[in-house]
Amino acid sequence: MALANNLTAILNLLALLCSIPITASGIWLASKPDNECVNLLRWPVVVLGVLILVVSACGFIGAYQYKETLLAVYLCCMAILIGLLLVVLIFAFVVTRPDGSYQVPGRGYKEYRLEGFSNWLRENVVGSKNWGKIRACLADSNSGCCKPPTACGYNFVNPTLWQNPTNMAADADCYLWNNNDQSQLCYNCNSCKAGLLGNLRKDWRKANLILIITVVVLIWVYVIACSAFRNAQTEDLFRKYKQGWV
Repeated sequence: MALANNLTAILNLLALLCSIPITASGIWLASKPDNECVNLLRWPVVVLGVLILVVSACGFIGAYQYKETLLAVYLCCMAILIGLLLVVLIFAFVVTRPDGSYQVPGRGYKEYRLEGFSNWLRENVVGSKNWGKIRACLADSNSGCCKPPTACGYNFVNPTLWQNPTNMAADADCYLWNNNDQSQLCYNCNSCKAGLLGNLRKDWRKANLILIITVVVLIWVYVIACSAFRNAQTEDLFRKYKQGWV
């Protein structure tokens, strides 16, 4: 039984370590300039990471001191947390799957079209009910997402000053660009909204890679921990039987 308990304790320590990249991913997302203006799916990752850390610590204590009830609670809670983390991962993958980017002819960079992103992102991030608050935040942070579309033919002077467009009819956003008001610029342009979604998607794709690896390790640890817990219970049952308690 001691061997099974020691194995379970080691596995719980590994699960506790897995909570670190989960929490770090959430903090990293929260610290990104664009994510600072969009309170979306960043804190759930941090909360899940902290909860996994706490539950793993309880499981480690339960295995080290062989508190059977605490171990049972640990296994139940960890199953729920892994399930919730999988839900967040799948949801984030689905809503960030559409790219929305296109290569600008003759340029070495891409721009974004709003209609190229998922309906959920468009409605919940850049929809009319949320965009006013996000736009004000972006203006305060001097976000680099705000520029007129390249097709307009504006000449670059500095990041917030573009002059003398050559093709205003190329895009409706060309008429929305406003050099005179630093709180307006192109924050009402679809190209700015699409640029924000493009940055969010890129950040979430990076975080998802780390989270996927961590979830795979957590599932592996959980399956072995369940097996070790059952073996420990079986050993305890045989020990009691030999002592004549059954």
